[in-house]
Amino acid sequence: MAQTDTGPQHANSAVGVAPGEMRSSHVFFFRVREWSGVLLGFAVLGVLVTAALSGPTPYDPLLSDPSSILEAPSGEHPFGTDRNGFDILARTFEAAKTDLLLAIEGIGLALAIGVTVGLFASARGATGEIIMRGLDAFQAFPLVVLSIAVVTLMGNNVENIVFAIAIINFPRFARLVRSQALTLRESLFVQAAVAFGASKTRVLFRHILPNTTELILAQVSIGSAHAIRVIASLTFLGIGVSPPTPTWGAMIRKGSRQVLSGEWWTFLFPGLFVVLTVIAFNLIADGIESRRVQRHGT
Repeated sequence: MAQTDTGPQHANSAVGVAPGEMRSSHVFFFRVREWSGVLLGFAVLGVLVTAALSGPTPYDPLLSDPSSILEAPSGEHPFGTDRNGFDILARTFEAAKTDLLLAIEGIGLALAIGVTVGLFASARGATGEIIMRGLDAFQAFPLVVLSIAVVTLMGNNVENIVFAIAIINFPRFARLVRSQALTLRESLFVQAAVAFGASKTRVLFRHILPNTTELILAQVSIGSAHAIRVIASLTFLGIGVSPPTPTWGAMIRKGSRQVLSGEWWTFLFPGLFVVLTVIAFNLIADGIESRRVQRHGT
């Protein structure tokens, strides 16, 4: 007597789902879960950037309303107003534009300098060692104090905040790139390129640098989180960005004066946005690093 196949394949066909489709769905959901931290981090940053660029409130972040001073959060002012009558929601999103732009510019400059120095040091032997030891000594100073000193000495303006962020972050990129370059130099594909007559410059930029991309991207995210904290610290102290341009640090400083009188919203929301932004960048960095370790094992 013929037997009817009632195994898993028959069951899948009964509901109209092919085994290949089930495997594809499994892989898709596994990869989404694997990249969930990165996706969440980008989602948070995407909301911040979109809100900062579009200005989702009817209020001008630079125009105060003397009739709406220290109003608690409400339907009209979701984040409340400060002691000058500014809408805190509008100023919080405007501050996001300022702080994120400074962080991106500073880390971009740090990346350019650090990658160049790291590649140069990896190709120069003893000279490279001297360069790296100098950078180690440089980083022995407390970085926030160093950034304050840089901005104070060079001039209290926005451009020098960018320069300060670059100065305190580029040694990390340099160390990272040099370390990876020295490791990859012993790889078979690099030795093969050298054997076929590739120049040092070609080896560095064609074979070594592309293989440091994941490490660099993770460090960009970590550096961006650190840059946001440094910018908030500097502007909290009144350094770099002049009023009435809003920044999260300046808003926290001004809002903290109303804490004892019960106006908690004046500092809570800008502080919360600093925390969320730092977490978002760290989620992206952790996700990239976890993926890299899974792929390469180190």
